[in-house]
Amino acid sequence: MNDQGYLTAKQVHARYGITDMTLWRWLNNPELKFPRPIVITRRRYFKVDEVLEWEKSRAIQAAA
Repeated sequence: MNDQGYLTAKQVHARYGITDMTLWRWLNNPELKFPRPIVITRRRYFKVDEVLEWEKSRAIQAAA
């Protein structure tokens, strides 16, 4: 994670051990509700707090 509170797509790939295609699937699957990125000059940035909140919600669903 970086100091600005954003993760790059590459950092998201590394964090979850996924490929770009998997990230694309997560973003296009409304049931997963993965946070939408901010796009700046064709690069995707994900807010850290939104990604962490998504992780928590997935953990709660898995425990239920």
